[in-house]
Amino acid sequence: MSRARPWLVPLLGLLALALTGLLAAPRLLPPGERSPEVRFVREMIGHHTQAVDLALRIRERTRNPELSTLALDIVLSQQEQIGQMRGWLTLWNRPWGGEGMSAEHARMMGMATQAEVLSLDTLSSERAEVRFLQLMVRHHTGALAMVRPVLQSNVRPEVQALARQIQATQGAEIRLMTALLKDRGAQPLPPRMLPAGGGLPGHQH
Repeated sequence: MSRARPWLVPLLGLLALALTGLLAAPRLLPPGERSPEVRFVREMIGHHTQAVDLALRIRERTRNPELSTLALDIVLSQQEQIGQMRGWLTLWNRPWGGEGMSAEHARMMGMATQAEVLSLDTLSSERAEVRFLQLMVRHHTGALAMVRPVLQSNVRPEVQALARQIQATQGAEIRLMTALLKDRGAQPLPPRMLPAGGGLPGHQH
């Protein structure tokens, strides 16, 4: 009768884990240039960059503490996510820049035109507050549309985790900004595509 080998079971378990890792190895390869991960990350970097721009502009104009705090939260959280996404592109050996969003696609994703961005500098502070909240609600709504297909697809887990974080954070901020608009006797902009030829802001922070 052969002697028992108590070490055999854990060894077989380790071998099974190793085999599973080998089978999953293709998922760990850096995503390709036309992969959904690279496209999503690049587009979200551009989207976040404009949100930071809008938030910095209103923070210089507003005297409302609640709105100033919200703008600072947007700046800090989205700058951190921009750094995270640029780090991924570097690890994946992909350039930060690519084809980028077309003007039409950017409008569909809720991005503001150049004229709308600049209006935050020229309107009275009270009207600029309302305009900022309207633009940012639409901007955040566009971000939720961007993350939806990522959450429904088989992409890298770190990208899915970021998409879930954006969905939760910006969904909560939409509710807050809608309430702030109501306090000012205003409402979010109706969902629509912006008129063609508006252009996109060129500010990069």
